[in-house]
Amino acid sequence: MFRIPSFRLRRALGAGLLSLSLGLGLSAQAAPSNSMKAPRPVVWSDFLGLNVQLQWFPEQTYRQQIAKLKALDLRWIRLGLHWERLEPAPGQWQWTDLDRLMQVIEQEQLKPLVYLVGSAPFATSAPTGVSNPDQYPPTNPQLFANSFATLASRYTHVGAWQVWNEQNIPPFWQPAEDPVQYRQLLESSLGALTAARPDATHVIGGHAYYSQMPVRGGLMLQAMTQLGSVRPDRVTAYHPYSHEPEGDVPGVGDFIAHANTVNQYLRHSGSGPIWATEFGWSSYAGPVELQPIIGEQGQADYMLRRLALMSAMDFDRIFLFTLSDLDARATPRDQFYGLLRLNGSEKPAYQALKRFLQISGPSLTPLDPPAFASAPAGMFSIAWQRADGRWLWMFWAQENGTVRLQRSGSGTLYNPLRGTSQSVRSNGGSINVTVGRELQMLIL
Repeated sequence: MFRIPSFRLRRALGAGLLSLSLGLGLSAQAAPSNSMKAPRPVVWSDFLGLNVQLQWFPEQTYRQQIAKLKALDLRWIRLGLHWERLEPAPGQWQWTDLDRLMQVIEQEQLKPLVYLVGSAPFATSAPTGVSNPDQYPPTNPQLFANSFATLASRYTHVGAWQVWNEQNIPPFWQPAEDPVQYRQLLESSLGALTAARPDATHVIGGHAYYSQMPVRGGLMLQAMTQLGSVRPDRVTAYHPYSHEPEGDVPGVGDFIAHANTVNQYLRHSGSGPIWATEFGWSSYAGPVELQPIIGEQGQADYMLRRLALMSAMDFDRIFLFTLSDLDARATPRDQFYGLLRLNGSEKPAYQALKRFLQISGPSLTPLDPPAFASAPAGMFSIAWQRADGRWLWMFWAQENGTVRLQRSGSGTLYNPLRGTSQSVRSNGGSINVTVGRELQMLIL
């Protein structure tokens, strides 16, 4: 799981990104270009995955969740395993339920990314008597590496393995983040994975937000690069959560600026693929736990706008958090990140995502954004060619307004959030389009 950034963490974010930008000649403070062209084609079944917590549920329930996932024509999932629960004592593995789940995942032909996190009781470096010993790294990284390799050897249908989770923040790495210590765990684990499964994809643990280190300061991804652990044969991952789809500061587009800065730095540094292994919003009703209350409709709205943005940015794969709501074992906020309610019913976010993917079609090819006369403040514009050859325009703005699109033809204007559509036709070589805060999709 994760935490929305505190004020202190956001201050670390600014300082870390500024130092990173100065080193690269980039600027994290520059306003983003709201007319965007994607760097590469997008195939949704390969680009978009979902985090899942299937092991929280009985088989009948998680089979229903998998059916809902497959109804979206998606196959990639991200599943977290907790070492302390699987191997409470050396060699005493709790295989039964996990074996069955993994069998179902293989039968359903899903593509899993699995991460292992948490120190087992016999391996933790936690002081005696603390309530969260799993959140401390292991005393010997090789103990974790051996268990990591055991899992990879047992579940050979799992193609991608990730080492730990959000190691740059205290909820997952006590008493404070430590790049050198995490590097020891990473290198031991990936070395063991190479020996056990030379075919497996190596994934660095997903860093919270943009990898800010709230205690030490700076970015952990920068530290890991300097330590030599960011390499072309490894996937680099982080979790770009923010209050709104475009960022934490309304009207600034700081998500775009920060993510572009981090991704450019990683590309310059020789990283392999870049994955966002978590992002999303909770539809919880309160009490307020850092994330503002946005409700189910707000969750769907935010998800669509962020998905449109990330598809046009330099990410190789992204994983939305998460498929299903959780029960009271999670915090009030963390219970409600799902596309599905706890009873299995579809939330507006699920329905909106399904409409979005149907309107887009299975794949998209980047096109130059269209020309239009004037635009309302904070307008975002992204153009694609669908697999059937038709032109697709995704757009929204921070303020309501109208644009005159310099384009001829007829087609359909969709609002995937509300499930509405209307026919449009050019007049004198242009089309007048009403723009608002919600994502719209025009097909010509």
